Amino acid sequence: MDVRTALRKGIAQLREANVSSFTLAAELLLLHTLGRDRTWLYAHPEEMVSEGDAQRFQVLLTRRAAREPTQHLTGKQEFWGLEFEVTPDVLIPRPETEHVIEVALDRLAVREIRAGRKPTLTGDGLQIVDVGTGSGCIAIALAKELASARIIGTDISAPALAVARRNAARHAVSDRIRFAECDLLADATTSGAATSVVRPHAAPLQGKVSTVDAAHWRQFDLIVSNPPYIGRRESETLTREVRDHEPEVALYGGEEGYELYADLIAQAWRSLKPGGLLVLELGHNSLSAVQPLLDLPSWTNVGVTNDLAGISRVIAAERT
Repeated sequence: MDVRTALRKGIAQLREANVSSFTLAAELLLLHTLGRDRTWLYAHPEEMVSEGDAQRFQVLLTRRAAREPTQHLTGKQEFWGLEFEVTPDVLIPRPETEHVIEVALDRLAVREIRAGRKPTLTGDGLQIVDVGTGSGCIAIALAKELASARIIGTDISAPALAVARRNAARHAVSDRIRFAECDLLADATTSGAATSVVRPHAAPLQGKVSTVDAAHWRQFDLIVSNPPYIGRRESETLTREVRDHEPEVALYGGEEGYELYADLIAQAWRSLKPGGLLVLELGHNSLSAVQPLLDLPSWTNVGVTNDLAGISRVIAAERT
């Protein structure tokens, strides 16, 4: 069987199984099996596929037809032009999350202009926190864009942090990103004694937090987060790829989905320097619940950014 035939058979099998984006999925699985790139694939359609590779490709197709995510089968996903390791322990990076980085960089540039400085961002002197870092994609993308910034990535999941650390090493930014196992921002500023907590209105958490001395607050210039924002009541509406294979702790923000934002915003206000920036990804129906939390005297310059589908995707604000 040659490459062209293998690809056609893969596409047909995934189409028959009603897999979304079946052509792309078949391509990615074949590329992964052969260890080749897309240019090679279409430049060598008559190249023969070995029996062993054909069998491995078929195993991957069967698993994908059973709704296992393509990213879990290949172990990777592209984000911000970078390749990230992905496992079932982390949320698969989505293209819409790139808006968080875009908004953060734009806001930092505007802040430089208002201060009378050139908006050429190097990150010099910037202290940044990525809350719920997961695979580390946001933190690492910011580290690549802001070469002198110091960044902390927090997550309640130790397995997720292991993936994030490997991704940071892969992209040679481990020296500028510290990862902390904790709930939200609880351990972002110090390394005190660990205690366990329960997040209000959500499932019990299984992580470490630390008692934060008041002297450590208000040290950050930017806090970014793509927090869990799906409501548990919506779980049956999710695709099987998401519901059955991505980590619940990274998906669900409570029964409604937006319960987590109140604690996150309150902790961010305590953690940011005056004039510091908060940039949050939003769930598709969470704006009405989240925006009032920022329409307060303690926040200013609140703005909402829509994604390409016209959905309110990112909300940003500045601490007064």
